[in-house]
Amino acid sequence: MSDLEQQQQQEHDHHFVVNREGSKSEASTHHKDNNITEIVADGEYIQFGNERYRRDELVEAFGGTMNPGLGPPPKHNLANPAPLGLSGFALTTFLLSLINVQARGVTIPNIVVGLAFFYGGAAQLVAGMFEIASGNTFGGVALSSYAGFWGGWAALYVDSFGIASAYDDEREFTNAVGIFLVGWFIFTFFLMLMTLKSTVAFFSIFFFLSITFLLLAIAEFKTDGVAVQKAGGVFGLLTAFAAWYNAYAGIANSQNSYITVKAIHLPDLQAR
Repeated sequence: MSDLEQQQQQEHDHHFVVNREGSKSEASTHHKDNNITEIVADGEYIQFGNERYRRDELVEAFGGTMNPGLGPPPKHNLANPAPLGLSGFALTTFLLSLINVQARGVTIPNIVVGLAFFYGGAAQLVAGMFEIASGNTFGGVALSSYAGFWGGWAALYVDSFGIASAYDDEREFTNAVGIFLVGWFIFTFFLMLMTLKSTVAFFSIFFFLSITFLLLAIAEFKTDGVAVQKAGGVFGLLTAFAAWYNAYAGIANSQNSYITVKAIHLPDLQAR
């Protein structure tokens, strides 16, 4: 073997071992120019002599993001989708809540159907999907779920779906709607529990919305539930304004507004 071949062989004569738990592996030697360099893998990093490299940066050369669990996740430069979802939810809730309190004598909610399908529904669903794409599980679940709520609610008032016409007894239909609302109350209550470590404004959305769903469900179960329905409408209006407030907080900054929002955190119940 020639001197050049021996030198090339020495330059490539190295190895390192990394176990599945990411713990520190055995050191190996890298022979180059008669110097011995220690190679150590520890956690996220691999050290070649005095140089440290992230493990995922080295993996990029072998498929990059196509290596699930090894390659780094793709990075996307996305705008904040939450204000869109919150705005769609807020306006649709605001309009329906005004009808629940019988503002200006309006009691028929069909005017909300278009908003429920396209703004509270489709636009909010898109925002929820982008929340998932940006790595926000809570935002994706919440926005996408309430988009589904508005679509399901609007379907009640579209004859071609045949939902209302399937019930011969009107009392049975109102009880079914009440059960529908109870389910959404339970879901919203669970989400509210997940906001106890957030801000007052964010927590208030789910707190007011939980009460809204509960009151509207009770109104459906009662024979004469107009008063309870109006109470649910009042809490619905509070929910809408809380959602708008959070949407504004997510958009307004020192570059586009003189009025910005300062977050007020809920008290830390675990603090000692």
